Amino acid sequence: MEMEKKVISIEYTLKDDKGEVLDTSEGKEPLTYIQGTGTIIPGLEKALDGKHVNDTLDVSLKPEDAYGQRDEGLVQNLAIRKLPDKKAEVGMRYRVQTPNGPQFLLVKSVSGDYAIVDGNHPLAGMTLHFSVKVVGIRDATKEELEHGHVHGAGGHKH
Repeated sequence: MEMEKKVISIEYTLKDDKGEVLDTSEGKEPLTYIQGTGTIIPGLEKALDGKHVNDTLDVSLKPEDAYGQRDEGLVQNLAIRKLPDKKAEVGMRYRVQTPNGPQFLLVKSVSGDYAIVDGNHPLAGMTLHFSVKVVGIRDATKEELEHGHVHGAGGHKH
């Protein structure tokens, strides 16, 4: 079945190499996205292509098919005054605008007026293990295709 531009709903559990659950849709709405728009990680989108409702799959993704390798160049010493609320505590996350688009920063340590921040995705450099069940497939609406995301249940609400 051609799934490009279909709205796909999945239930999933994500584990790391040790079998620890990193994320799951259990007890929540299924994850809903438009196939072929790159809104989920590439390896998972590719693995789901051609699947049908009630299909299940287990897929392991190397970092290059998921969130990429860690880039130590994204770990930097930053003046706290440059952070959005000019505060920094270990564990805080900030969304900042960069020349390459939005980036998330995690405060790793604080020393005086400076903080060490890490711009890597928290799952960068990790092999990810997904258990997935397809629970819904439908045509995307014209508006969803124009906006590039799902509207309604499990999707974006304006």
